[in-house]
Parts: sequence; structure tokens; C-alpha cells
Amino acid sequence: MTDPATSRAAAHPSAGSAEDRAAVWSALLDIYAGFTAGDRDRIDRRIHPEATIWDSAAPELLFGRADLDRIRAARPVGPDAPVVTGIHASDEVIDVWDDTALARYTLRVDFAPAADGTVLPAEHIRNTAVARRFEQGWLVVHNHEDLLA
Repeated sequence: MTDPATSRAAAHPSAGSAEDRAAVWSALLDIYAGFTAGDRDRIDRRIHPEATIWDSAAPELLFGRADLDRIRAARPVGPDAPVVTGIHASDEVIDVWDDTALARYTLRVDFAPAADGTVLPAEHIRNTAVARRFEQGWLVVHNHEDLLA
């Protein structure tokens, strides 16, 4: 049976060059690689300082790096905090028009077992990112995450 996401992506006539779409996808994947490596600077190099963000952990729209850092600081820490073991991005559909890109994709976030041995279920997130081409490359200017139940 054909995967419905693959069928939709194959049927979608993507805008922009394959090279631009690949560059956008690479920039997005670099954000998640930075997260799993614990490298906030690597993440922030791919997000415009004034980006707006609908974060799956926050009810309000975030405006810029200060809001993003506030949400980051509120995340649980310590031995009882969930530990991410992997972030897997897939099912991407990317369009590029000149210096603007729209990427739609899904994420699966995997966790290590909790300190008490409880196996934490993976999170599934639907994501839409708007990126702009700047001198330093593609930067996310808006991101919208939805945690799927």
C-alpha cells in the first residue's frame, strides 16, 4: 500500500528549484540536529532573531528570540525531565518562491525511559515553517507546531 503522505507529496507540484527546496530542508534539519546535540547557537543560526513562533509547549504566539528563550527557560530540567533521544523529520512538502519558502512536514520526537523506568510515548508534531533567504542562508521567520494527539 502507498503511504498517503508520500502520495500527497508526489502529487503536489512543488514550486521552486530542487536545489532551493533541498537547501531549505537542510536548514530545517540542522535545527533538529542542533537540538539533539544540545547546541543552541546552531539552532539560533537558523532562526531569524525576530521570528514569530507557535511553539507546541506555549499557548501564545512568541515574538522573537526573547520570547523563545523565555519558553526554553521554562522547560523542565533535572533528573525527572524528559530526555529527547531523537527527532525525526519527514513527509516534507516544500515550495520556494524567489526568497521565500513554505515547508510543511511532520516530526516524531522519541524519549528515553523515565527515571522510574516508564516508557514515554513518542510525540508526533505537525509543523509549518516559513523561511526567507538571507545572506547567511535560509532562516525561519515563522514556525507553527501542532502536537498531535
